[in-house]
Amino acid sequence: MTAERNATPPGSAEWQQNPERSNVFMLRVMTWISLQLGRRASRIVLYGIAAYFLAFAPRARRMSRSYLRRVLRMPSAAAVGWRHLFRHFLSFASAIHDRVYLLNDRFELFDIRVHNQALIDKIVADGQGVFLIGAHLGSFEVLRAIGRKQPGLRVAMVMYEENARKINAALGAINPNAQQDIIALGHVDSMIQVHELLAQGTVVGMLGDRSLGNDDTHPVEFLGDTAALPLGPFRMAAILKRPVLFMTGLYRGGNRYDIHFEALADFSELAPRGRAQAVQAAMTRYAALMAQYCDSAPYNWFNFFDFWRAPEPRKSRHSAEIS
Repeated sequence: MTAERNATPPGSAEWQQNPERSNVFMLRVMTWISLQLGRRASRIVLYGIAAYFLAFAPRARRMSRSYLRRVLRMPSAAAVGWRHLFRHFLSFASAIHDRVYLLNDRFELFDIRVHNQALIDKIVADGQGVFLIGAHLGSFEVLRAIGRKQPGLRVAMVMYEENARKINAALGAINPNAQQDIIALGHVDSMIQVHELLAQGTVVGMLGDRSLGNDDTHPVEFLGDTAALPLGPFRMAAILKRPVLFMTGLYRGGNRYDIHFEALADFSELAPRGRAQAVQAAMTRYAALMAQYCDSAPYNWFNFFDFWRAPEPRKSRHSAEIS
């Protein structure tokens, strides 16, 4: 595949080195406050969190400006005002806060609207496994609301091992009884586990906009510039010959979320010779769908690192030994 890059994707090392500012203790405290005071009262603290990021997180401000300049079609990053940055941070804080209620099955607190639900209904009815690829765009947790209406819908998440550890810790802090299948990549049997779940009709969810920094990437156009996305999620779907849906749960303010499903690719009948081209086409469409929904809900993009940074060539073994 000539377009592939054995290089560090934009922000891959950066997002790992600068994790989201949370820990298990604070999650437990926030969960207790949220469940005791209720969603409306506890939302007051979100304004303080947004103000904190605005005042004391220069890196996040820079990255927010970089993204908002593109999505809002601003002439420069300097044209992005403080109110835009504050709104961006407040949307992020709101989505994180709502995880407390979504993971505790408090769906009655929300106005959740599902678009193109027929796509997921058909898959559940047919009992076939499918990949559901999302992004750090809105909330993935709102998918649980559909699971409540459709008991036959089982969702398992595939993610890097370090992320899996953090998510399990977060789930335990928010709701120890929350049942969520999480498969950590990087193990010998990871692919086998995914294959078995798909054979059982499970929806396997992945986020396709971040990587570990040592995997292959493919350049795509995203919001008028070039970004490198990891090939791994799409290669896995192609190798296992499964259909792929795009999903995003956009926060619309107040208590409203819009869940969107889109047909992304169908690798079911894919011949091995056409795999590289099919994967590239799927990634191009994935980037176009991300851009479409970023335009629709510009403050829902939660990648606070330099997403468009040009990849740096990976050091050779010889040069690494010298350095």
